[in-house]
Amino acid sequence: MSASGYAVLAEGVVKRYRGRKEKGGGKRALDGFDLAVRPGTVHGLLGPNGAGKTTAVRVLATLLRYDAGRAEVAGLDVAREPRRVRSRIGLTGQYAAVDEGLTGRQNLEMFGRLFHLGNRPARQRAGELLERFGLTEAADKAAKEYSGGMRRRLDLASSMILQPDVLFLDEPTTGLDPRGRGEVWEAVRALVAGGTTVLLTTQYLDEADRLASHITVIDRGRAIADDTPDALKNRGGGAPRGGGAPPPGGAPPGGGGRGPGGDRIEVVAADPGDLEAVARAVDRVAGGGLVVTDTPARRVHAQVADRVAALTEVVRSLQDDGIAVEDIGLRRPSLDDVFLRLTGHGTTENHDAPEVAAA
Repeated sequence: MSASGYAVLAEGVVKRYRGRKEKGGGKRALDGFDLAVRPGTVHGLLGPNGAGKTTAVRVLATLLRYDAGRAEVAGLDVAREPRRVRSRIGLTGQYAAVDEGLTGRQNLEMFGRLFHLGNRPARQRAGELLERFGLTEAADKAAKEYSGGMRRRLDLASSMILQPDVLFLDEPTTGLDPRGRGEVWEAVRALVAGGTTVLLTTQYLDEADRLASHITVIDRGRAIADDTPDALKNRGGGAPRGGGAPPPGGAPPGGGGRGPGGDRIEVVAADPGDLEAVARAVDRVAGGGLVVTDTPARRVHAQVADRVAALTEVVRSLQDDGIAVEDIGLRRPSLDDVFLRLTGHGTTENHDAPEVAAA
C-alpha cells in the first residue's frame, strides 16, 4: 500500500500508441488517467471497447510503459520498480490461460514451479487453491472437461499462486453463461474476504454493480466519474460529460447525495385521454423538474427528491381524480442510465480503434 493509503494509484497517466502513419505523438490510449483503489476492495473500471481499460491494466501490471504521469501498485512505483511490483500482483486476462490437456492440479503445480516454488511447495499450494476455489472434486480431470466457469476459476487460482496483494481482472467473465459468471463472482468475493485488492475491468454493468464497492468510469482514456455504485445512481449520472475527472479517491464522504438526479416516478395511464391529467399530478411532485410524457407508451415520468412522499402524493391525487392507471412505480437509475448520461453512448459502443496489445 502506498503512503497515500491506496493499493493502486494512477495520476495523470498518459500512454500513446505510435503507428507508422501516426503524427503528433500518436493516439492516446490513456490521456491523463486518474485512479485510486482502496485496499481490500473490489474497484470496478467501467467503460466501452476502446476506452482504455485494458491499456490501464497493462500499464499498472508493468506490461506496458507509460509516457507521462505517475503510477503506484502496492506502494511501489510502477516505472522504477517493475520487478518488485510483479512479485506483489496477479493478473487474469479476458480468456482463461490454462493448458486444457493438463488436469486442474497439474496446471496449478506447473504455475507453482514457474514461480520457483519448488515441487513440494507447488503441490501444497495447488491443493490449497483447488479447495479454495471449489475445484477439489475436479482436480484430476483434464481442464478441457471443465465448464467455462470452472476454467475461469482455475485461471483465477493460477493467478493466486504467490498470494498477491493486488489482483487485476480484465473482463474475467467474457463469454460465460449466467451460471459461469456467478461462479466467478463468488470466487472474487472470497478473494476480497481474504484481503486481496481487486481491480476489475468490465463492460457488464450488473457485474460492476454486484461486485464493486467503488467504480471509475473511463472513456477515451480519461476517468470521467468515480464514486460508489449507489452514489453514481443517486446522482443519475453526475456531472455532464466534459466536466473532468474527480480527484483520486472519488467524491468526498457524503457527496453524491440523493438529489433530484436520482429516483424517478413513472405512471402508465390506462386511457391515453388521461395523459394530461397524469402529467399534472406528476408535475406537482417533480419540484420544478422536467416532466416527460411518452404518448405512444402512455407513460409519464419525472425525477423526484423524496421518493416515498412523491409516490404517495401521486397515488392520492390520481385516486381523487378518478384516473385509472396501468402501472405506477419508482424507478432507480441503473448504471446503464448513468453511463449513457456520462458518455452519451452505451458500454458496448466502440468509438475508436480496438486497444492494442503492445506498444
